[in-house]
Amino acid sequence: MGNECFYDSIIRYKYFSKVCYLFLGSIILFSFSACGNSSQQKQAETTATVENPQTVSEAKFPFPAIPTMLTQPEERKAYLMAHYWDNFSFADTALVNNRNVSEQGAANYLAILADGTLSEAQVKGSLDGFCKGMEVQEHARKVFLQMMEDYLYNPNSPYHNEALYALFLERMLKSEYVDEARKSSLKFSLDLISRNCPGKVATDFVYFLPDGSRHSLAQTRAKNNRLLLVFYDPECPSCHETMQEMVADGLLAEAVKAGKLTVLAVYTEGNQEVWKRTLSDLPREWTVGSDRETVKQGALYDLKAMPSLYLLDGTKKVLLKDAPYAKIREEIAAL
Repeated sequence: MGNECFYDSIIRYKYFSKVCYLFLGSIILFSFSACGNSSQQKQAETTATVENPQTVSEAKFPFPAIPTMLTQPEERKAYLMAHYWDNFSFADTALVNNRNVSEQGAANYLAILADGTLSEAQVKGSLDGFCKGMEVQEHARKVFLQMMEDYLYNPNSPYHNEALYALFLERMLKSEYVDEARKSSLKFSLDLISRNCPGKVATDFVYFLPDGSRHSLAQTRAKNNRLLLVFYDPECPSCHETMQEMVADGLLAEAVKAGKLTVLAVYTEGNQEVWKRTLSDLPREWTVGSDRETVKQGALYDLKAMPSLYLLDGTKKVLLKDAPYAKIREEIAAL
């Protein structure tokens, strides 16, 4: 079983599965409303806290005080994101380790940063301010590097945002405080993110059918100008649920039967006996092949989670990259 299955099953932080608990409403109210007096602002600052679902914590993220002269929501938001981390002490290991503060503050920060209302320059400026404070402290750097990976790069995260993670990686690769070994790992992730993006032609690769015949992605026919590319591993427990959902989905089955799209499922691991033994688990109408580990060994696609789903058009241009099946299904329903 590949490492991607292991990565797919890990959730490192206890709030990661409870992001719906975020109190973004209070933060947005505090940050963007045109407050008429300082007492209202102080009250909003006081309410911008997070409670542990098990125990009540008095810890609060130290939000910056927004100047009262800034009355427009856009101005207030821009100021908040430019100064979001100003009052956070990255040198305080106890504060960094207090997930009621550090992780909740980061989650709220990312939610606002990625809402699409800030310019790229504002996003980069905010990330630069965050990194300048964090990178100089070894413990904080370690914690937040991992946190950004979990929130922005893990496909199971509701904050999954490769574009934002790429900007973060680009900034950290410029850091004089990150050692070369860690930079090599960050660079590898950045390179993977840049591949097979929507609008680009998917990387070609060779796969073999059960009869041993050799084929390639580029040569595979996409019925009705649509091809669902599925990278899978039958020994990966975390991907069984999605694969079973797809196999049992009448909408997908009918679309394939009606010639509305082609499904190409590619086994990416090296145990050919396991692959052949589990072929009967997949619909006969799908094209099922094995790449004999070509994709994984060449890092042609980012297989951090399985199954990894790509929706392509007839020219093999990527329409959806590493998308959840629910999103794929919406596209199928519209065919």
